[in-house]
Amino acid sequence: MTKMSWIRSSKSAALVVLLALSLAAAGTAGAISVQAGEVPNQTRVGETVTTTVTIEDPFVEMNDQWTLQGSTELKNVSWTITVLQQGEQVDQYNYGEQSFEQGLNASNNGDTVEVELTGTTPAIENYTYEPRETYTLYDFDALEGSSTSDLNATQVHHYTNESKSARETIDEAASAVNASDTGQNDLNQAISAYENGNFGNAESNAQDAIEAAEQAEQSQQRNQTILMGVGALLVVGLLTGGVLYWRSNQDEPTKLQ
Repeated sequence: MTKMSWIRSSKSAALVVLLALSLAAAGTAGAISVQAGEVPNQTRVGETVTTTVTIEDPFVEMNDQWTLQGSTELKNVSWTITVLQQGEQVDQYNYGEQSFEQGLNASNNGDTVEVELTGTTPAIENYTYEPRETYTLYDFDALEGSSTSDLNATQVHHYTNESKSARETIDEAASAVNASDTGQNDLNQAISAYENGNFGNAESNAQDAIEAAEQAEQSQQRNQTILMGVGALLVVGLLTGGVLYWRSNQDEPTKLQ
């Protein structure tokens, strides 16, 4: 292949790549977008939670009419669904149950749907140390005819003051046990007590694991110190012996030939 034909071929390949990228961008730029607002990492049982989810371009790559489905495990729920067109409110709907279905129609010219959710954190039915206990903050789906597609869902860790305190102590114990390879049995008992809801026992067993790990680490450090001391004494002894031997050889009278 000549240099000129190689250059033409390279340019053609580059144009094909650019065209493919442009088509890909054009195909995804207008797709429906679901953006979550502030979502907490964890919430306490009974705590009030409020969050907002924004759906941009709700009728791009969707039917002109479709149904937004939402559900949550929060209690004392309040949903506010607001349809906007260029920032101006077009429609608004309110629901007070843990789930809702809201029909959306392109004829109202809405380009954004905001869903504000408020409720209280639910109780914990089953305590699990790992994975952490979670509840569904929200779960949104799109229903088109008989077809349902996922839009967005979020899980949040929930806790009580007692379970949080026990978990933090167990976390500390797990770190200490991993560092010392001691106290695993106490740690296992702490986790078992936690998952049975016995948080007092969980903290007590976790503290036992921490103490066992700390004692093992102290013992290991003490042994290392002793070994280092013995090693130092051996070095000193060898050096002293070497010096004495050298001096004894220096003090010997020179033998007559």
